[in-house]
Amino acid sequence: MSDLVLDLTVNGDRQRVLVRSNTTLLDLLRDQLGLTGTKAGCDIGDCGACTVRVDGEPRLSCITLAAEVDGRAVTTIEGIGGPELHPVQQAFHEHVAAQCGFCTPGFVVNLVALFEEHPDATDEQITEALGANICRCTGYTKILAAAQQARDAQKAPS
Repeated sequence: MSDLVLDLTVNGDRQRVLVRSNTTLLDLLRDQLGLTGTKAGCDIGDCGACTVRVDGEPRLSCITLAAEVDGRAVTTIEGIGGPELHPVQQAFHEHVAAQCGFCTPGFVVNLVALFEEHPDATDEQITEALGANICRCTGYTKILAAAQQARDAQKAPS
């Protein structure tokens, strides 16, 4: 296996990193960059816990090679929100939509991407967007209620 030097932007910060050719994006984020908000769930792309955005699109970082993001922009859960919670994060908090919290970053990342592309997403679009995310604790009722609240909060006049 060979080593690769990658140049990418992670949460707005330029990064130059050395990785093995078989390093996944998940391992790069967690092990090399210390961004542990993105979770390692199944390692086969089935649970959605590792969802990040690459150039704005949701991607499963456990099945994405780090080499694939050379020259691209990656946003993790740490890059969402800021001093204030993002409306999706706020809604999850208000609806107690996270129990153990392990799956929450993937749900939040997917919802932020959905609402940026479709601010008026229907309940069906929300359900479809979250179809790749698995929650083993809370169940989906609170998560869907939080998603609906976040959607509605973004539509409300400021």
